[in-house]
Amino acid sequence: MHPTLPLLEKIAFPPLRRAALDTLQINVGYRCNQSCVHCHVAAGPNRTEEMSGAVIDTVLAFLERRRITTLDITGGAPELNPHFRRLVTAARDIGVRVMDRCNLTIMEVPGHEDLADFLAGQQVEIVASLPCYSVDNVDQQRGKGVFDASIRGLQALNARGYGRNGSDLVLNLVYNPQGPSLPPPQQTLEADYKRVLGEQHGVVFNKLYTLANMPIQRFGSMLISKQQFAPYLRLLQESHRDDNLDGVMCRNLISVDWQGYVYDCDFNQMLDLPLPHMKSARPHLADLIEVDLTGSPIRVAGHCFGCTAGQGSSCGGALKDAAE
Repeated sequence: MHPTLPLLEKIAFPPLRRAALDTLQINVGYRCNQSCVHCHVAAGPNRTEEMSGAVIDTVLAFLERRRITTLDITGGAPELNPHFRRLVTAARDIGVRVMDRCNLTIMEVPGHEDLADFLAGQQVEIVASLPCYSVDNVDQQRGKGVFDASIRGLQALNARGYGRNGSDLVLNLVYNPQGPSLPPPQQTLEADYKRVLGEQHGVVFNKLYTLANMPIQRFGSMLISKQQFAPYLRLLQESHRDDNLDGVMCRNLISVDWQGYVYDCDFNQMLDLPLPHMKSARPHLADLIEVDLTGSPIRVAGHCFGCTAGQGSSCGGALKDAAE
């Protein structure tokens, strides 16, 4: 059990129920070429968990049978899974929108030098993590040299049409605060990113997503070690907005781990909180191909305030304009 879970389960959060399912988010493995401080997955080079070809087949069957519109692929570095390209190609062949949560530096790992060409050829939407537009902040969070490698990755994607006006190749960036604070207003920060990255590096992109750090896994443990866990939870609770509840990602999404087990969201997955009130205590995606989850309850705890605090936070960035 993660050390933050008993603390989070003591905190009440408003009840939620599911709407219609339109997004399948899958974590294809925890192996990554980076070890970021804010990573809620605690991914890294030494992790060995990896989605098998058999589970990939189940994912594809679920997508086709349930007519899911979006496949959101996460990791680790998802591209390190040996079945990644087969999954992407098969999903695109049945008309599914595919999102790849890419750390950018993966394109310089041996064997992945042609990744930009592959993603562009499949018209994959890229969601690329870049926690700041300054070298010092990024390298502090993600490791020495990561910023420069990330810029080279963005430039490679731009060269293939990603993020450019009139192109169908979508490139969105992701920002995370460095510490236990809420993200700044998304629209304002997006303008800063576009100005600085454009002027200094010639980089263009479509949108910036600002995400709150979740008090779980590696980041949660860091908060506990610095005695910042309780103050950060209070900040999230005090910043909660009821009008964000309708937009939280778990209402239209389910999260699948590398073994095929299903959760309400990626954060519940990392806390090992499977879908509630199912016949099985740990439902597998293969068991849900014919199951309509609409109206079913969502498992909530204190970390959920990370999605409803302030402007809100989801896999698609802020839920509201911070000025509202």
